[in-house]
Amino acid sequence: MNLRNEYINENVDYNTQNKIRINEFIKQTYQLFAGSLVGGAVGAYLGMGFMPAGGFGFWGVVILEFALLFGVYALKDKPGINLAMLFAFTFVSGLTISPLISAYVGRGMGGIVGEAFLPTSIAFGGLSIFAMNTKKDFTTMGKMLFITLIIVVVAGLLNLFFHSPLLQLAIAVVSSVLFSFFILYDTQNIIQGNYQTPVQGAVALYLDFINLFITLLQIFGILSDDD
Repeated sequence: MNLRNEYINENVDYNTQNKIRINEFIKQTYQLFAGSLVGGAVGAYLGMGFMPAGGFGFWGVVILEFALLFGVYALKDKPGINLAMLFAFTFVSGLTISPLISAYVGRGMGGIVGEAFLPTSIAFGGLSIFAMNTKKDFTTMGKMLFITLIIVVVAGLLNLFFHSPLLQLAIAVVSSVLFSFFILYDTQNIIQGNYQTPVQGAVALYLDFINLFITLLQIFGILSDDD
């Protein structure tokens, strides 16, 4: 009887400690995610003053952004360095977004930026809460989401030659749905402990949020364009 009680107590203690670890992991992840948004916002604000919309300078920063993203994942287990890589990446990603924001501001459509950010925040919060409370498992959708992402990227590259606003609108609409599902997917992976470090979870959420924001900005911009 005593052995049985000891086993039950040990099992309860293990479950309690596991829940504490998961809750701490989630807390750290969302703290880093919030900090990442700040870093991206600072980069976007500063980039509006000098960041060109094209040319070697812009593409050089884009290459740096991808290099930093690779570095975040490669060094995710290195305390200190992983945080530096995370915030360097989010800052540089803000720089690469700034020409898009500057284009709308320069055309007197700066209000669209706020109009896109608000529903992005609401959608992100709502989808996160839904993912945390639903019994449906979205973590099995990884392969399908990745394939859809590849299709969207290819369609976007093709539209660089076609310059079709209608095709761009369709790509943006599909992308907004895609990154909404990515929010569900990544949120459940975080709460189920499928990411190794909070940095890995934070960068996933950041990419979901920023890409949803960009797609909504494009949708609102196309629909508001009189040309």
